[in-house]
Order: sequence, then C-alpha cells, then structure tokens
Amino acid sequence: MGLTHLDEQGRVSMVDVGSKDATTRIARARGLITMNRDTYQAVMEDRIKKGNVLAAAQVAAIMAAKSTSSTIPLCHPLPIDHIAVDFVPHEESSSIEVLTEVRVTSKTGVEMEALHAASIALLTIYDMCKAMDKSMTIDGICLVEKSGGKSGHYVRP
Repeated sequence: MGLTHLDEQGRVSMVDVGSKDATTRIARARGLITMNRDTYQAVMEDRIKKGNVLAAAQVAAIMAAKSTSSTIPLCHPLPIDHIAVDFVPHEESSSIEVLTEVRVTSKTGVEMEALHAASIALLTIYDMCKAMDKSMTIDGICLVEKSGGKSGHYVRP
C-alpha cells in the first residue's frame, strides 16, 4: 500500500473520500505519563494548585478529538459520535495511563482523533503538574485498535 496523502505527482494531497460509503468507525489509543511519587500522590489526592488534573485532561482530550482537523493538516473534519477518555493510575510506577476511544459514522477513520486526544490529555497533565515535577515523561502513545472502513479491523499485537 502506497502513501495515501500523495497525488500522482508526489505532492501532498488530502485523500478524496467522496465515493466511499459512510460506516461506523472506532479507534482506541493510549499513552502514559510517568512522574515522581510526590506529584503522582498530589494528582491522585486532587492537591494540584491548578485544579483537578484528570478532569481538565479529560475535557482537553475531548476538545482535541473534536478539533483534530484544525491541527493536523490533511485530516478531514469529522462529525464525531462519541469520545471516551479513561485514566488508569499505576501506583507502583507513579504513572497514569490515558485511554481514548473515538467513534464516528463517516467515510474516513478516526485514528488521528483518538491519538490526538490521548496526546493532548497527557500534555494537559504535564502542564498542570510541571510546577511540581519538570522531569515527567510521556511515552508509548499508540493506536491500540481500530475498526471499520476498507482496511478492516486492527488490534495492536
């Protein structure tokens, strides 16, 4: 399979989805932020001065999914049906895993929306906690699963 965002002359091009059928498409993404123990405890106990970190990150992720086409040049604007954002705390590693799911009935997939949502959730956590811990790391942002569309079902091995 070739690169879909290049035309016959090798120029960047938005994919023409006009002749495709609208189908239900779902994408799930994840990522992880690791912080020092004190910062992790402050987040879990809602003691960060800027406010509730996970609530802010959840809203930021939802906003990010809805605005993906504004920040990623060749993404189509999509009428998103549903966005879910979950956080899984990992006390032993002082990390928080972000899980996003985006669903749409459209002519193109929502992988970028799910990835964008996970990325912005993680960056929001970093932003809200950076006064306590500038050494936080963000890792493992990836597509976990996608379904629908011509390329079918994908599950990360």
